[in-house]
Amino acid sequence: MTDVLVIGGGNAALCAALMARESGASVTLLESAPKEWRGGNSSHTRNIRCMHEEPQDVLLESYPEDEYWQDLLKVTGGLTNEPLARIAIRESATCRTWMQKYGVHFQAPLSGTLHLSRTNAFFMGGGKALVNAYYRSAEKAGIDIQYDSEVTSIELSDKQFVAAHLKDGRRIAAKSCVLAAGGFESNIEWQREAWGIDEHGASPADNFLIRGTTFNKGVLLKHMIDAGADQVGDPTQAHMAAIDARSPLYDGGICTRIDCVSLGIVVNKHAKRFYDEGEDFWPKRYAIWGRLVAQQPDQIAYSIIDSKSIGRFMPPVFSGNESHSLDELASKLGLDAEVLKNTVQEFNAACKPGEFDHTTLDNCHTEGIAPEKTHWATTIEVPPFYGYPLRPGVTFTYLGLKTDETSAIFLNGTRSNNLFVAGEMMAGNILGKGYTAGIGMAIGTAFGRIAGRNAASAAGNESRCNS
Repeated sequence: MTDVLVIGGGNAALCAALMARESGASVTLLESAPKEWRGGNSSHTRNIRCMHEEPQDVLLESYPEDEYWQDLLKVTGGLTNEPLARIAIRESATCRTWMQKYGVHFQAPLSGTLHLSRTNAFFMGGGKALVNAYYRSAEKAGIDIQYDSEVTSIELSDKQFVAAHLKDGRRIAAKSCVLAAGGFESNIEWQREAWGIDEHGASPADNFLIRGTTFNKGVLLKHMIDAGADQVGDPTQAHMAAIDARSPLYDGGICTRIDCVSLGIVVNKHAKRFYDEGEDFWPKRYAIWGRLVAQQPDQIAYSIIDSKSIGRFMPPVFSGNESHSLDELASKLGLDAEVLKNTVQEFNAACKPGEFDHTTLDNCHTEGIAPEKTHWATTIEVPPFYGYPLRPGVTFTYLGLKTDETSAIFLNGTRSNNLFVAGEMMAGNILGKGYTAGIGMAIGTAFGRIAGRNAASAAGNESRCNS
């Protein structure tokens, strides 16, 4: 019998497996995907948000704990467990040395990383390279990795883990277990159930695109909730970005995101604006825009800029619709030309003179218009004009299992002694809503390591750690 069973194959699962092995436990890791698709959503990541008190090798200036906390508090609107959030924040200050020990490399800060050179450390080679490094280290450490191994249920006895039951009929027992199998974002039926039917009799979820893996169906999450595990989070809340409507249904990843939203205006299918495009820096706001689009008719919107904005944002994989007049652009986007021209004219008239600087929270704003635009408000009048169609792109869902500083799960209010949770399956404890770039990897790394360490302890290896 293995000491620690880790269910999942992404960053949090790998951190748990490596930490449990480092703590002296024998470890088996079950990845539901085949080897070529291993790593889940972690393969699409590119950075981790890190607290630091002074400049480091790839992090500029400082990013102290309280500023990090305030950034998180702002995007979540207070829907967060502060003690758990601060654990993730503090762990982020020390995790990079540990990550490097297992083969993860970081790239030097670049001026083009969306204002993140002070707050976020970028992986050399992106998330795929990170996942591959961890798998190589896991293999070298003697961790038993089994692919195509979907777990459908957990066998419990008196709130303690006994064994995992797999879709292929296998039963794998272990002394302790870490659940890190992701959310339910790729389960469209569950998304439909969560979002229901709108006032037009349609299902908003039918127009969602999934930015990451097809394998996060939420099978294990649903089983655990049905088995009495305490849950947290709203099933409609998620890391949901506004992505190109022409993206594939699954696995589009980072390149499908549209990053020019803050530099222009966004209109719905009726060619009307509906939210402040310049509310804050894009890395702190990009993950709310998917939900905003999801609340619009037919879950479609359009980001519109003029030629002044070209070169000021990370270009997406698909070119925008380019036109030399708003009439022509409206025709290409399927919008009412007169309404779009009126929307643009109204916006232009509301723009107040200021000193434009897309690298700071500048003083270019609107007055006398709703919704207002609080930063980077400049007139849209220099052709050619560009339009990007937007759909909600779901990265991961926030419905998850309740936990505490030990990363243990709770069953009907009682903490399990040998069953733990990490990653997307518990991120809702910290992310009630909203998102800020790199926090997901910070949560997964912090609680993956805590879960692995405590699972090893529960199996009889080393001492238990609360943080």
